Amino acid sequence: MKTIGLVLEYDGSDYVGWQRQINGPSVQAAVEEALKRLLGQPVRLTSSGRTDAGVHARGMIACFESPHDLPMTAYREGVNRLLPPDIAVREAWEAPPGFHPRFAARGKWYRYQIHVAPVRSPLLRRSCWHLRETLDTTAMATAAADFVGRHDFAAFRSSGCDAATTDREIFSAEILRDGELVIFDVRGSGFLRNMVRVMTGTLVEIGRGRRPPGDVRRLLAGGCRDQAGLTAPPQGLCLMEVWYAEGGGLHRLPGQV
Repeated sequence: MKTIGLVLEYDGSDYVGWQRQINGPSVQAAVEEALKRLLGQPVRLTSSGRTDAGVHARGMIACFESPHDLPMTAYREGVNRLLPPDIAVREAWEAPPGFHPRFAARGKWYRYQIHVAPVRSPLLRRSCWHLRETLDTTAMATAAADFVGRHDFAAFRSSGCDAATTDREIFSAEILRDGELVIFDVRGSGFLRNMVRVMTGTLVEIGRGRRPPGDVRRLLAGGCRDQAGLTAPPQGLCLMEVWYAEGGGLHRLPGQV
């Protein structure tokens, strides 16, 4: 048996999330069905994490045990022919024995996109949160910098989060402007459920002038979810990359540091 790793990209708009569920189609189920058709037997994917309904990914990492000695191109091109158009295998590789995409991960990069314009864009509706009013991106950038470091992010998680600890380390948190798009890029060792969406919602309230930039520090110290901002809608969020330690045969995407 070989452990095969996959880098998956998907538009999560029409799925209940990554994880297989009984209440609707999931990305995991779609990929497992394609692999079953390719290999002639069922497989079970282990992933680097979960994405919620409507959330996208450019670099979700998953792996499975394959009983067949196929070239890596077969796991990419072969599976892609069997997948729906909103899911694709970007890359396949042979992972080391015992590789676990979640436990071996050293960090993740999430991106949240906001479309700021007086008129909504039909072309961006599945990948951005549309806001009509102008945002103070300088204030947002000042506030985002306060996320960097190791903090208790209890105020920035959903009520259904069951993580054993709410301490997380953020490596970088940036606000970028690209025309009508305001982009929040955040990289960290790990994230709580809905954490990036609550961070984004809080930053938007700062950008609207409804909170001072220093409010992030207060929320990190206080730990009360009901004092933080709204949970930003799912369609603006994308898991960009997951990265691992150098050496030991662990997979690294091009350009990762």
